[in-house]
Amino acid sequence: MAVLTAIFTVGFYAATAWLIYGLLRKIVQYWRTPAPLKIPTMPAPLTRGGVAMRLVREVVLFESLFKSNKWIWLFGWMFHAALLLAMLRHLRYFTEPVWSWVVLVQPFGTYAGFAMLAGLGALWLRRVLVERIRYISGPSDHLMLALLLGITASGLVMRYVARTDIVALKQFIIGLMRFDWQPMPTDPVLAVHLGLVIVLMTVFPFSKLLHAPGLFFSPTRNQVDSAREKRHLASWAAKLEARGE
Repeated sequence: MAVLTAIFTVGFYAATAWLIYGLLRKIVQYWRTPAPLKIPTMPAPLTRGGVAMRLVREVVLFESLFKSNKWIWLFGWMFHAALLLAMLRHLRYFTEPVWSWVVLVQPFGTYAGFAMLAGLGALWLRRVLVERIRYISGPSDHLMLALLLGITASGLVMRYVARTDIVALKQFIIGLMRFDWQPMPTDPVLAVHLGLVIVLMTVFPFSKLLHAPGLFFSPTRNQVDSAREKRHLASWAAKLEARGE
């Protein structure tokens, strides 16, 4: 038990540090990448407030995906909404006492795993059955879906088949947060679940899953349609122009 606890304790600290470093590195890279052209996807908003509302609709409703393909939107939105509920439900393991609104989320988060499973399964079938999607799908696409499915399935197994000691699990997680290490429950399904979570945290900053923060830096979404009213000049081009180059 001591060995298992040590392995997962070191694993979570390392994965958390790597996740934070990777995300910050990528966000800085996105921030510094020049956007020399005015290329907002039409119809585009004419004000910064309109851009903010457009981003809100993209994040909450997946507006562009809805306009593009209703079936993909349905399963994609189902997965992401269920993932949010599941993550909110998991906050009970990180808080003591548990916040009242987290308690209210518990019944909905309990069944969110099934919606995640259905959404991921449909999105994976799409990559296998739709020829044009299968053609552009690489091994990493399938591995990401398999990883997410593994986390979801193992979580459901712990909830409905092989229950784990959630009290001991919470003590382990709270101990990680407070640097007061507690024994991790010796449950093979839990070990698989947490191991896959560590893998996800490790690969997240360098995978296609970065569309989450990347959306906010997409020039097709975050630009105002003001090409006729104002000349668009990237910061690096403005410096060259100021020096007369």
